[in-house]
Amino acid sequence: MAQAKRTTVDNAEIERFSALAAEWWNPNGKFRPLHKFNPTRLAYIRDKAAEHFGRDPRAVKPLEGLRILDIGCGGGLLCEPMARLGAEVVGADASETNIEVAKLHAAESGVKIDYRAETAEKLADDGEKFDIILNMEVVEHVADVDFFIARCGAMLKPGGIMFVATINRTLKALGLAIFGAEYVLRWLPRGTHQFDKLVRPDELERALGSAGLTITDRTGVTYNPIADRWARSRDMDVNYMVLAEKLAANET
Repeated sequence: MAQAKRTTVDNAEIERFSALAAEWWNPNGKFRPLHKFNPTRLAYIRDKAAEHFGRDPRAVKPLEGLRILDIGCGGGLLCEPMARLGAEVVGADASETNIEVAKLHAAESGVKIDYRAETAEKLADDGEKFDIILNMEVVEHVADVDFFIARCGAMLKPGGIMFVATINRTLKALGLAIFGAEYVLRWLPRGTHQFDKLVRPDELERALGSAGLTITDRTGVTYNPIADRWARSRDMDVNYMVLAEKLAANET
C-alpha cells in the first residue's frame, strides 16, 4: 500500500475559512478581530523588516525591492499594505475561494499582487525564494506544523526573515482566545480555533530551528478592551509573534 503524501493542508480548516471568504474585507464582520489587529502586526513587520534590511521605516516605500510571501494570506489583509510599502508580494492560500476574493479586492484597489491558490509545499517544490515570509495566524490551522515550517524555511533566502504570529496553548488562551472570543464575545465563529492545535513558543522554536532558522525577536500581543485596540506586550500567554532569520551562507 502506497504511503500517503505528507501535506500541510487541513481540509476542514480550508472549508471553514472558505465559507467565510465573503467576510474578509468587512471591518465589522467575522474578521473584525484581524482588522483591529492589523495595525499592530503591520507596524511590527514594517519596523523589523526595515531594521533587518537597513531601510528607513518612515520612507514611502521602505520594502521596495524585497520579495515577500504571505502564506495563508486569506483575503489579502496583509498583502495589500505590504505591496503599498513597495514590496513584490506573492499571496498564497490553499483556499481557491479566498484567493478569488483577494484578487477581486486587489483589482478594485488598484494594487498589484501575485495571488496563487497553492500550498507551501507546492511553492517550495517549485523553487520559489523570498526575502521575507509572513506566516501570520496560520500555524494553528495547518495539518503538520513541523512540515509546514520546514517547507516555508526552504523558501527563505539566506539572510531572509520570517514572521510568525499565532496563539499559545495555555489555559489563559483557552479562556480568552477560544471561550471568550468565540463563545462569549462572539468575535469569531465557534470552532475557529481548536485548543489542541495551538502552538507553544518552545514548539515553534524547535520547528524553526529544525528548518534552519533562529528566532531573533519575540513579543506578546494583548487586547485593551477599554481602548478597543491591540498592542505589543511582554505577555506571550495568548497571542504572540516571533521573528526568525535564516543565516546567510557566510554565517553558517
